Amino acid sequence: MAFDAELAERVRAVVCHYGHWDEKKMFGGLCIMLNGHMLCCVLGDELMARVGPDDYQAALEEEGVREMDFTGRPLTGIVVVDGAVIAEPEELQSWLQRCNNFVGRLPPK
Repeated sequence: MAFDAELAERVRAVVCHYGHWDEKKMFGGLCIMLNGHMLCCVLGDELMARVGPDDYQAALEEEGVREMDFTGRPLTGIVVVDGAVIAEPEELQSWLQRCNNFVGRLPPK
């Protein structure tokens, strides 16, 4: 699966303020790493968001959000946000901040 280059640029513009970040091609998309940990991944026009186990259930209850399930077994703490949900800059920034709230507390690798 290719990733949406415009969405990737929008994500980069936000995460550049979070600290040491990098990107890697993974899961058929472009993953953004923060201090060595996966923060999020751009998959097509969707965002795979690592919100952590504490915010997982609340995230799933939001419109346009589903479990991240590549193998038939959902990964707790990671959700997929539909592209329509993150079309507005404020919504994308909000989701990325949720990711940073979890990943930003992890010790650097």
